[in-house]
Amino acid sequence: MEASSKSQIDIVSNNLPEGNEVMGAQLIAEALKKQGIEYIFGVVGIPIIEVAFAAQQSQIKYIGMHNEQSASYAASAIGYLTGKPAVCLTVSGPGLIHALGGMANAQINKWPMVVLAGSSDQPQESMGAFQEFPQVEAARLFSKYAARISTLERVPFFVEKAVRSSIYSPSGVSYLDIPGELVTSSIDSNRIEQVPKYKLPPKPAASRESLDEFFNLLKQSQKPLVIIGKGCSYGFAEEEAKKFIEQYNLPFLATPMGKGTLDDRHSLSVGAARSTALKDADCIILLGARLNWMLHFGKPPRFDPNVKIIQIDTDTHELHNNVQSALAIQADLKTVLKQLNENKTNWKYDAATQWWNLLRKKLTANKQRSDALINSTDSSMLNYYSAFNAIQSIIPQDAIIVSEGANTMDIGRTMLLNSKARHRLDAGTFGTMGVGPGFAIAAAAYCQDYEPEKRVICVEGDSAFGFSGLEFETAARYNLPIIFIIINNGGIYAGIDAESFQEAAKKDAALNLPPTSLMQANYERIAGAFGCQGYLARSLEEVKKSVQSALAEKNRPSIINVFIEPSSGRVQQEHAWLTRSKI
Repeated sequence: MEASSKSQIDIVSNNLPEGNEVMGAQLIAEALKKQGIEYIFGVVGIPIIEVAFAAQQSQIKYIGMHNEQSASYAASAIGYLTGKPAVCLTVSGPGLIHALGGMANAQINKWPMVVLAGSSDQPQESMGAFQEFPQVEAARLFSKYAARISTLERVPFFVEKAVRSSIYSPSGVSYLDIPGELVTSSIDSNRIEQVPKYKLPPKPAASRESLDEFFNLLKQSQKPLVIIGKGCSYGFAEEEAKKFIEQYNLPFLATPMGKGTLDDRHSLSVGAARSTALKDADCIILLGARLNWMLHFGKPPRFDPNVKIIQIDTDTHELHNNVQSALAIQADLKTVLKQLNENKTNWKYDAATQWWNLLRKKLTANKQRSDALINSTDSSMLNYYSAFNAIQSIIPQDAIIVSEGANTMDIGRTMLLNSKARHRLDAGTFGTMGVGPGFAIAAAAYCQDYEPEKRVICVEGDSAFGFSGLEFETAARYNLPIIFIIINNGGIYAGIDAESFQEAAKKDAALNLPPTSLMQANYERIAGAFGCQGYLARSLEEVKKSVQSALAEKNRPSIINVFIEPSSGRVQQEHAWLTRSKI
């Protein structure tokens, strides 16, 4: 919606109530502010444009996106990074429908988010009103709480319940439907039902019996393993997890978004021997990790059929899921880890065991294979490993890394290292593509306010960038210095060489071009359209120089387009069934 600065002011000022009257948009914004909301991501239009202006007047930051899907991804990322929700604001009908992808992604990842959508006026219900749609019913499939605000008097009640519901375990999505006429209507402030700010959720501890059984199982184990999931990171339990693992000298690996909870370079990390560790461990401790597809459901052949599983989770639905656990503790992870760390025992897992020797041997072998790919001379073009190694050598160790794509994300997980919790965002449990720019914008907006020196690196496959690449303009508009690195192989998983592409395109392209093929395009030129710098990198030296130049830019985003060999792929693993993408 286009409007001059004057007309934008008029949108609000022409609707301002008199005396003690409060307009609906203002009431909604003030209720959000009272419940601790700091960020709104959205696309404005009828009937919620006044809500966006009112939010800014209430000192809530509004970031306008190009698509509600990206807005919902961004809002959910704030939920993961901070533990409290941001808001996704959408127009009615199609606007909400566009946001459903981000709602589903947040709900499955268990991240807090509040979605506010305008809807058709209540007096026009069932009359074929503008963008009329059963929004509450649609949203209910993708949220843990969904309701329609019935009256202005009860706006604070609905907002508090939505925010609280999104945070309480299991965290997830709350949806509020805003009838259009409520936005511009007004109410006497004395009639408003005031509600206090929500109380933080309880932090239940483990029983003494559970703690005793935990140590019995651990001490009996010959080949223990700790798996750190993103739930550990989301629960801000990184210090407790680090103390626990070091105190008992336990090998650990992290799920993709659990990376950085402990430094990937930690001496007890066996992430590079992941397959061996999972397959041979006889006791596995799950810290904020779920036995879903990302951990192969805890079943053979990826896991030992007799492995003993110890689970710590606040969500009862995850306990004993897919595999019956030897011990399931329903409690707050941070609290339980504190209890485990305070246990009076001198026991520590021996560093000289056959288990540790096997893991170290596998770590060394896998590093040698990775180094061989980094230094490969099979092609004059870069491959994933050489490109990522060059990027890793330049970017700050404490950078927030956003990663999405097929091979780009899968290989990048092993090559791009994290040293801090909540510093990696990717396709997550739902395996969602298109999240990258939205996640990066959210992370950069947060850093702009709280850690202005921290950099956000968004590493995208060329296919993944295509989902929502125009959000680069959003980053430019809000002066967010995100470095977008596109790993460009001209395809989904793999592309084809330029000669083969041109030959196939001469015929009927829809019948002859491989379904995985894309044009190996000059994406870096997009940056110039918005007054930003773009770089094309075809060699290791160009990659390094481009990253260094991009890091020097403190107030604007940039694009680095890295051309790699179209047929470049993952290293083949010991068993064919190990090579399948783990996202």
